[in-house]
Amino acid sequence: MEEKSKKPQLVSIVGKSGTGKTTLVEKLIPELRKRGLRVGTVKHHLHAFEMDSPGKDSWRHKQAGAERSIISSPHRIGLVMDVDHDYSFDELIPFFSGMDIVLAEGYKGGNGPKVEIFRPEVHAETLCLEDPNLIAMVTDQEMEDLQVPIFGLDNIKDLTDFIIRAFKLQRSV
Repeated sequence: MEEKSKKPQLVSIVGKSGTGKTTLVEKLIPELRKRGLRVGTVKHHLHAFEMDSPGKDSWRHKQAGAERSIISSPHRIGLVMDVDHDYSFDELIPFFSGMDIVLAEGYKGGNGPKVEIFRPEVHAETLCLEDPNLIAMVTDQEMEDLQVPIFGLDNIKDLTDFIIRAFKLQRSV
């Protein structure tokens, strides 16, 4: 498998809890892949988690003190690794060698490009209107004087086109 040496483009999908960030990422991934792009994702989680189930071998390795535990199969690799701080989106780049774009669910406080999903029936206020890194808004709410493009909640094709143009992404697969 030949991987590209260039860094992937990074885009954070941000929004308040319950607005549909995961659903948006789930819709963007296949649309980007249809365009021939290699897509990676990051879920930024502020609480501790376990990737593997208690009692499984990889979990037991980690519990025994391994700093890094990799689960490898013919179809996927999972990595669990101890860290000494909350990694920034940029610090995770080495894990995404060969990807064209990495979508992060979260990192609203980061300095990278952000697409915010806003649903006023869930939360009354947006998160990033004043953030200079906001590149697009996904909402069905009318919004006046917004300095970035607005895409409807179901307008995934146009949002994908925008992301491809904004980052000059080119088919790699």
